[in-house]
Amino acid sequence: MAENPNPTRMELLKAKTRVKLARKGHKLLKQKRDALIMEFFKILGKAQDLRSELNSQMKKAYTALAVAQAYQGMQEIEAASLSVKRVPGVKVDVRNIMGVKIPSLESSQVEKPLLSRGYSVVGTSAKIDEVAEAFEKATDLVFKLSQTENAIRRLILEIEKTKRRVNSLEFVMIPRLETQAKMISFRLEEMERDSFVMLKTIKRKLEKAEASG
Repeated sequence: MAENPNPTRMELLKAKTRVKLARKGHKLLKQKRDALIMEFFKILGKAQDLRSELNSQMKKAYTALAVAQAYQGMQEIEAASLSVKRVPGVKVDVRNIMGVKIPSLESSQVEKPLLSRGYSVVGTSAKIDEVAEAFEKATDLVFKLSQTENAIRRLILEIEKTKRRVNSLEFVMIPRLETQAKMISFRLEEMERDSFVMLKTIKRKLEKAEASG
């Protein structure tokens, strides 16, 4: 963008068009920023609920573990844990929130039926079943919470980036473009006045010459 553009009608039209586009871009970016902030607080509330739920579930899981240890002994619990099938795989997908790409974690069944856990239900008590179920629920919450907190981090970065662009347009780019348009308009008016004065001077001289002839 030229600092001292030619004072022509074409340059004035271009300058006004740039101002109009910048204002439109500024409006759209503000709308995006506001929508991202609303989405951020919505997901933040969800994350806080999940964090609270996870903390509560972990307490239940460790309490169940302590009770099972008292009933069965640590050796029996370790033997059952070694027989448990591996944690299910995780499928990573991507979802789009206002142009922000956020990984979405999807896992196969975390909470398993009693006979699908891998350890023998004959040689173990119901206390071990309670431990397994409690930690399965906790694992499921971990998946959900990690996805939510990752979304929050990405939204924060995008909000900050959008805010910088909004401020740049509002406080730097738009004032500069408006000043440029005003300068071109002022120079054109000045040139028109000069032309008008010049034409009047020439007209008077011609009239004077005709009168003296």
